[in-house]
Amino acid sequence: MNKILTLIVLFCFNAFLVNAQDQIIHDAEYYIIEAQNGEKWASDDKKIDAKLKEFRKKNGNKAPNIVYILLDDLGFGEIGMPDLAVTRGYKTPNISSFADEGMSFQRMYTEPSCTPTRVSMMTGRLPTRTGMVEAKATICGEGLPGSEVTIAEVLRDAGYNTAHIGKWHMGDVEQSYANKQGFMHAEFPIHQQAQLALFSKQAENAGIIQSVEKSYQAQTFTLDNTFVPDPSDMVTGLELRDGKLYEVDLKAGEKWTQQKYVEMNQRYQDHAIEQLQELSKKDEPFYLNYWPLFPLSFTLADIDEFRTLNGGPIAERIVLMDEWVGEIIDEVDRLGIAENTLIVIMGDNGPFMQYANSSGQSDRIYRGGKGEHLEGGVRANAFVRWKGMIEPGSSALDITHISDLYTTFARLAGATEHIPTDRIVDGIDQSGVLLLGETNGRRDYIFIYEEHNLRSVVKNKYKMHLPPPGTNAILTAEFYDLYRDPRESRPQNSILMGPWAGGQFAVMIQRHMINKKKYPDTPPIHDKPYEGIESLRPETQKLLEAFYGEGSHE
Repeated sequence: MNKILTLIVLFCFNAFLVNAQDQIIHDAEYYIIEAQNGEKWASDDKKIDAKLKEFRKKNGNKAPNIVYILLDDLGFGEIGMPDLAVTRGYKTPNISSFADEGMSFQRMYTEPSCTPTRVSMMTGRLPTRTGMVEAKATICGEGLPGSEVTIAEVLRDAGYNTAHIGKWHMGDVEQSYANKQGFMHAEFPIHQQAQLALFSKQAENAGIIQSVEKSYQAQTFTLDNTFVPDPSDMVTGLELRDGKLYEVDLKAGEKWTQQKYVEMNQRYQDHAIEQLQELSKKDEPFYLNYWPLFPLSFTLADIDEFRTLNGGPIAERIVLMDEWVGEIIDEVDRLGIAENTLIVIMGDNGPFMQYANSSGQSDRIYRGGKGEHLEGGVRANAFVRWKGMIEPGSSALDITHISDLYTTFARLAGATEHIPTDRIVDGIDQSGVLLLGETNGRRDYIFIYEEHNLRSVVKNKYKMHLPPPGTNAILTAEFYDLYRDPRESRPQNSILMGPWAGGQFAVMIQRHMINKKKYPDTPPIHDKPYEGIESLRPETQKLLEAFYGEGSHE
């Protein structure tokens, strides 16, 4: 066997032995690639280190600021690509201009829905490893465990000021709150848009949801008044003030409305700009998460002027979000910190296809949407700007995964030492793509889960949909060449591809599962919801009593 094959055989020593050198532990597939590309990577690392050293020298020995904007339910082709405006019926000129000033990731993979994507970004791990695989809509008493080490904690421990504004969606128990996961400033709704944009009289009037407005049907035989959730009873938006969390959107007896949702979105936009201004005054570098709730909105009644050919409520809010993102970018430039600040703008997963007819969204290039392992569910636009460091107008076809931001941010910040080394970290340092350009990525594979179920595997341009359990994989597995069939609608002949591709994909999966035995998945934390929030409203107290089965809710 030649040297390369010998190194591949020896990958297990990297993947499975005790991590004596205190190095980050990756999944097995990484070591297969490292064995073949390690010498080049070592050379690239020297170039990357030199670029970062030169940057710090010019920047008063400070690491770069990081602004991360994550837009909800926007799949590939929905923002920042002017040529696709003809299919969308709207334009996003600010994001398109931003893309021209930096790099476009053309093969950015996320997770199929909101919570898994956000967990993966924050922890650098596949959501199945943490148990956080579902986008919960109502009070549930579970969340991201405090034992997970988020990128906010990694950067905070390296001297960063950290702030989060907007959607969080990682649990309603105290351990999972943003202020308990590394953020020194935090403003966030404890739940998500099911409560905020769907559970309302206005949404039911628009035919978007049914049976949430109790007055719209007789309750003659209703014995459990808590079965249909009242969005006004749940906690809405929280703000951290002097170390304590306060609800800020509803007072006792108030009802949640679409107008309250609009006001929440505007407040988060205003406060994101305020945070930029405050953070930029400090001596330390900063990390700002801004995760808007818009464009997810389903009613037209609160839109005063329609500005798109599309006319759908989400399409209209995408145009609004483009303006708001433009305000953020302009503020970074006005503050004079553009050359010191890495900005990432991206979507979190595919479009909400269940509302495609009414929302103005569609699956466009890739088939599928939110909740699905198809490319349309897990491919998103991602644009990165760092003036003076990233080549303007560049793009990269290297495969990236949202978990890669975890390790990449840590590398750029000089904070890698704070990444935990007692668990698998799926995120791979992709600094080479950013600073050296296309073809310098360190990933050519993706494992795609729907909740805890591994549904497909990507390797280079090939994708296999896993066959149903108990069937002959060679006959029933579906293989796709994603460049010849991007919509995954014409599977390759399994007899022609199966004998080689099926075997190779099977070995990949086997290595992946062996690693999971050594480093088992862990469940989410289960605890009392809403702990640690000051002065809960009486209706929320009654909701908790009903949740615990301790009393009635009338």
